[in-house]
Amino acid sequence: MTDYGEEQRNELEALESIYPDSFTVLSENPPSFTITVTSEAGENDETVQTTLKFTYSEKYPDEAPLYEIFAQLNLEDNDVADILKLLALQAEENLGMVMISTLVTAVQEKLNEIVDQMKTRREEEKKQEEREAEEAEKPLLIGDFLNWKAKFDAELLEIKTKRIKEEEQAGKNKLSGRQLFETDHNLDTSDIQFLEDAGNNVEVDESLFQEMDDLELEDDEDDPDYNPADRESDLTN
Repeated sequence: MTDYGEEQRNELEALESIYPDSFTVLSENPPSFTITVTSEAGENDETVQTTLKFTYSEKYPDEAPLYEIFAQLNLEDNDVADILKLLALQAEENLGMVMISTLVTAVQEKLNEIVDQMKTRREEEKKQEEREAEEAEKPLLIGDFLNWKAKFDAELLEIKTKRIKEEEQAGKNKLSGRQLFETDHNLDTSDIQFLEDAGNNVEVDESLFQEMDDLELEDDEDDPDYNPADRESDLTN
């Protein structure tokens, strides 16, 4: 018959010697204690830490101990969840054997892994910032320029096409000089009206025409003795 109490007392003595600075007894009945686990120092001496609380069940180690995260430092919620899953898996795999040291070692390795992940994440963020800075500073690539130029040319062609259509439409609405004359009969007096508007009044001296009436103009063709041949003979002589 297994003496669970004896096994538990022996393990408690071993744990106190293994973790002298981080092992703390909370109660003796039922046996309950904490062990603080700290990761190895990462970049810039950064560490993560958790304090595990264990309580022996009546038939431990044939039954898994009760466990919980008693305290933590620099851990995300998902990290805490991962540690609890790890404890459950390790407890299941080690039933029948005292396992507290095995559980603590598994958590220690998990904390070191978390620190490494933090370092990797920080390095990736730094590289991403450097890439973004380089993208912002580097000159426009030829491919980007060609894409921009194609877009610019398309917009320019659209503007030219629109302007040509507007000019064509304006040409259709524009009348020729003859069409303007036919549609506006006032244009036949436009020159005189223009001169009058400019202060150049057109005056006709009627006396000139009266004096012309007094002139006696001979019309050879009205003379009954007129012979065109005689006129030609006069011209040759």
